[in-house]
Amino acid sequence: MVNKISGSDAMLKVIESWGVDHIFGYPGGSFDSTMNALYNQSNKIKFIQVRHEEAGALAASAEAKLTGKIGVCFGSAGPGAIHLLNGLYDARHDHAPVLAIVGQVPLASMNRDMFQAMDEEPAFLDVAAWTKTAVNAQNIPELVDEGIRHAYKYHGVSVLVLPKDLGWAEIDDTYISSAADYNDPIYPDPDLAKIDEAVQLIKDAKRPIIYFGRGTKKAAAELKAVSEKFKMPLISTYLGKGVLEDNYPSYLGVTGRVANKPAVEVGFNADLILWVGSDSPFSRDLFNPMAKSIQIDVDSEKIGKRHHVEVPILADAKKALAALVAKGEELAPTPFYQAALADRENWREWQESFKDDPEVPLRPEPVFNVINQNASDKAIFAVDVGNVNIDFERLIRMHGEQKWTTSGQYATMGYGLPAAIAAKITYPHRDVFSLNGDGAFAMLIEEILTQVKYNLHIINIVFSNETLGFIEAEQRDDSNQPLSGVDIIPTDWAAIARGMGAEAYTVKTLEDLKAAMAAAKEASGPVVIDVKYTHEMPFTTIHMFLDPETQPKDKVDEFVEKYQAQALKPFSYFLKKFQA
Repeated sequence: MVNKISGSDAMLKVIESWGVDHIFGYPGGSFDSTMNALYNQSNKIKFIQVRHEEAGALAASAEAKLTGKIGVCFGSAGPGAIHLLNGLYDARHDHAPVLAIVGQVPLASMNRDMFQAMDEEPAFLDVAAWTKTAVNAQNIPELVDEGIRHAYKYHGVSVLVLPKDLGWAEIDDTYISSAADYNDPIYPDPDLAKIDEAVQLIKDAKRPIIYFGRGTKKAAAELKAVSEKFKMPLISTYLGKGVLEDNYPSYLGVTGRVANKPAVEVGFNADLILWVGSDSPFSRDLFNPMAKSIQIDVDSEKIGKRHHVEVPILADAKKALAALVAKGEELAPTPFYQAALADRENWREWQESFKDDPEVPLRPEPVFNVINQNASDKAIFAVDVGNVNIDFERLIRMHGEQKWTTSGQYATMGYGLPAAIAAKITYPHRDVFSLNGDGAFAMLIEEILTQVKYNLHIINIVFSNETLGFIEAEQRDDSNQPLSGVDIIPTDWAAIARGMGAEAYTVKTLEDLKAAMAAAKEASGPVVIDVKYTHEMPFTTIHMFLDPETQPKDKVDEFVEKYQAQALKPFSYFLKKFQA
């Protein structure tokens, strides 16, 4: 006799076979059959009840980014399905494998203008690499297995639409999952003739740099080796932060708007870019347009996409960088290299000069200094979107086994709270921080209830500056328009959090912050720390005036005074010093 099983139970068996032990979602009537299956299999797959389907999809995306393994979420028919879209677009843009299960009315009610019914599959065609609707219960396990394989293959989203009645239908329990057959991709070896060309270009360059993205996440040792052998400063994309520890001497940090000063300056002075594992849409505007480039990527579509390329190398980053080290001869430090490292030290010293500043409202440096002091070597940071990205990039010193995640290319506000939930559930023994501007925090604040429900020890920090700071800076500095729609009313976030059942503190001074952080570390459940934060915008690297020899003196004086930047030197200062 063949055992019988419901279509939804069979689906969950396949999902569990791929190593999934929890699913994020919010129930609805069209999803009752799968909720019943989740009850049946609660010893294998835990249901995490978020407060909004968007949060479930964002949590699944964050989990996939943190682990490289598939994240799973669901929504019921109609509004539940559509609420998933924002989080799924985050996964699509940041190339995270996610499976979304979408409830649907019973087959007989489809296409009949029924309650909450809609043609769901077309709604997901743009966001998903794979989307199908089950029309036969026996095929459900095969479909979900196929969807997971496609999510891994395309580093993106798969969507299975499941009519309610098919989830209840009894089928033969005979399907064998393909999970055991899955293998990680094998990336190409570099063409050694191209490696020779690249080595010669590096040797001939006077101002070469390395520009890397998250495609190098398994090649930290090789990045360092290339930098040290050829004396090339290292610059990264924002999502490349954390590939190297922030204190590595030749790592200048991130370039772009979310940037460190030396990385921006050195990028515009480079004459050769070794471009590795990056597809940042902003990168075409971040470097000397006359610089030559060597690009390493596993995806041929990415090569030449953002910058003209002299030497294209279709290969795994780790293998290609190791080949460069093996082929090339060690070079002596150039004035450019020495100036870049000196510029980095000047920038670091300037930032450090404010770390104990008692100014109120609190400025970024002392706040992030306290976070650094209290975060373990295995801490995970869930970073929301806005000026918090700038402060995090510049001031959190990634090291050890620390991890972090944000909504990168899609940049959706509201990411921090659900991402922290995903981090704590996936890594229950690690310390987890969510870092949020007050604008972003308000968008999905209800997810504090999820943290309370599951007693998740997450330290949620809210940077309350009463403005949509990143947008304010764009309106003020980029489009030179009157500020419009960016103000946020003063809010007691700690009081709201306490009303939801979390431990919470309002912080106005540096001593308040130290006391709140100490208490937060000892808490057993979620904590919200509402930091009353400076209204001043972060130091801008996009509109930077520091060099009186090449820029109007009045603008330099104004800029220096505004940012208390008297101790900062322009890159040209260090170039002259080492060329002398």
